[in-house]
Amino acid sequence: MTSPKSLDVLGVGCNSVDHVYRLPAPPRPDSPTAKMRITSRTVSFGGQTATTMAACAALGLRAGYLGAVGSDDNGRKLKAELARRGVDVSHVLTREAATRFAVIAVDNQSGERLVFWDRDERLNLSAGEVRREVLASARVVHVDDEDQEASILAARLARESGVIVTSDIDRMTKHTADLVAAVTVPMFNEHTLPEFAGEKDLKRALRKLRKSHPGMLCVTLGPSGAMLLTADELIYEPGFEVDAVDTTAAGDVFRAAFICALLKGEPPRQMLRFANAAAAISVTRAGAMTSVPGAQEVADALSGAA
Repeated sequence: MTSPKSLDVLGVGCNSVDHVYRLPAPPRPDSPTAKMRITSRTVSFGGQTATTMAACAALGLRAGYLGAVGSDDNGRKLKAELARRGVDVSHVLTREAATRFAVIAVDNQSGERLVFWDRDERLNLSAGEVRREVLASARVVHVDDEDQEASILAARLARESGVIVTSDIDRMTKHTADLVAAVTVPMFNEHTLPEFAGEKDLKRALRKLRKSHPGMLCVTLGPSGAMLLTADELIYEPGFEVDAVDTTAAGDVFRAAFICALLKGEPPRQMLRFANAAAAISVTRAGAMTSVPGAQEVADALSGAA
């Protein structure tokens, strides 16, 4: 008899303390905007997987987070913020190191951002810290592509336990192919998929990837929406038109909403619509965790667009 799951989703991956600088114009070298005064500066909490779990909790899922924070004040605050947002932090590890941080420059005109980050290698997860029984306690395990060896191990152990594994794939490394193969539902951004598949056309890239991967294949397209290949059906759903303030967490929120819709058993097209709506709401707000919407907000956005 299978024991009941204690979590709907467990995230394995990175967290971050974000130093966000808002700029009056997009910075460009050898131009008047190569040097300018910032509009505002804030410190907030984020990181791909930590933000995705915060969004999952806001959408009503039982979310947990497995990752490492530093022993500094930032680490304590980040863990407390996740807990405050309803995320199970019982599997968070503390290292004698500084917590991962990012410097994010946001263009006030478009909401687009540049991210510069650093992470102490002491924050990496070891094989012994990725435990099968913890992964098996969730219905879905979500991994990112920062600490890739730990993500690959987590994905393999989870799938061996019959758990669905989703992923955040937004860069190419020597481990990317192994990570894609290890997960059930790889989710690419529009820049990484063509490089990974060796095919510029996104539709053809998804179909090419189908030859080696049997699961659902997803690619996010920024404000243009998202595409999903399920079996042999290619589905495109356009994004929602909004005035963007900050695009920092759009992909993280998309993935959280996708997971939520997946667990509810929604049809593939509705999964994309729900995820697109959640991501659209997030870009109208500043910050990472501070931008995540609740389930009713997404439902209202969908009903308003119907």
